[in-house]
Amino acid sequence: MYAHHNGVNNLNFKKTITIITVITLTLLTLSGCTTFDNFKKAFIDKPQDNDVTIAIGVYEPMSGSDKAGAAAEVEGIELAHEMYPTVQGKIVELIYADNSSDIEAAETAINTLISREPTVILGSYSDVLSLSACEAIEKAKIPTIAITNTNPLITKDYDYYCRVCYVDSNQGDLLAQYVLNNRKQKQAGVLAPAGDDAAQAEATAFTDRMRAETGDDDAITFYEYFHAGDQDFTKQLTKAKKKGVKQIIITGEIADAANIINQAADMDLDIQFLGDSKWGTEDFTSLLSKNVTSDMMAFVQFFATDGDTATATVSKEKETFLKAYKEKHGNQRAEPEDAVALGYDAYCLALDVISKTPEDATSEDIIKLLTGPQYQYEGASGLINFSSIGDPVKTAYISTWENGSITTLYTIDPVE
Repeated sequence: MYAHHNGVNNLNFKKTITIITVITLTLLTLSGCTTFDNFKKAFIDKPQDNDVTIAIGVYEPMSGSDKAGAAAEVEGIELAHEMYPTVQGKIVELIYADNSSDIEAAETAINTLISREPTVILGSYSDVLSLSACEAIEKAKIPTIAITNTNPLITKDYDYYCRVCYVDSNQGDLLAQYVLNNRKQKQAGVLAPAGDDAAQAEATAFTDRMRAETGDDDAITFYEYFHAGDQDFTKQLTKAKKKGVKQIIITGEIADAANIINQAADMDLDIQFLGDSKWGTEDFTSLLSKNVTSDMMAFVQFFATDGDTATATVSKEKETFLKAYKEKHGNQRAEPEDAVALGYDAYCLALDVISKTPEDATSEDIIKLLTGPQYQYEGASGLINFSSIGDPVKTAYISTWENGSITTLYTIDPVE
């Protein structure tokens, strides 16, 4: 037995030497300036045959200052890929492009990714990084799905970009619907940072909806500005108390919003503050004082583990997503962030639209179907279709923080 085993080892050793010799001779015969990197790219890293694979590009900051923020998006994409690794009988290959959280690096990253000819691109985290890729994507005509980008310019001026989250102004409109339809209030207030265009757009949308629905130009009874980074909001909050306003939207950064809410709690004010989806993060809740109660805040969410649609049905995809997430993380995490569910949905949307087009479909065919009036998809984050410019018409949730977890207060289903 020992002699036989030794013979097998000798045979394997000879095979190994032969393989190494062939590779070495190949490298030695490569011409001129050809390097091992060229050889590696041509033979070892060669993309799989397009006849048996479909490439999905992942354009994200895998390094740099935005890496942590992008992690949830990437996690959602990869979880969906684990669940659905094939489409049209082909293997789905994820091709990563690290834009390094840097605008200059982003240009190289998106062009390198485009050269790999993905069918669809997903990402990027950060409005600026997505905007820096828009022109290259438009020129290449590759359908691209943004995940958490809220800047309206990403889809407004570019036909091949769409998104699975609401823009800033939409969130202001959703919060007004909550005040009017759930809280049954006909008046509200606004606190906005001066000089912030995105924050102002959100405040304007909130104001416009309140006035339009009530028919009252004075529906906003309290409108005050502050400067980003201010520490004392006593003046504004005292005015709000005198006005007797019950709901106030705060636009801008989470640090300012948390500061305002903390001071309102110290003043024992009976006001519910309204915010966008950034309030649904652990970064935000970590800034709140112990005096802040769940009834003092309400914010937009794109995903809710406990929120059903108005028809009281839970989508099959949500169940699949939550089961897969729990199996992967166990009790280490209470529930997935918005961005994980949105990343998951972005990948699933890509596969769904690919599956509904012929194998020889062009990129124009794919984006036309995706943003067409008849297309609809029910994903983990709810029912979704797209407007003609690629913005979503989808389920949204108004939620609050309660005992360290997010609780849904109101569900808004998409209206055609």
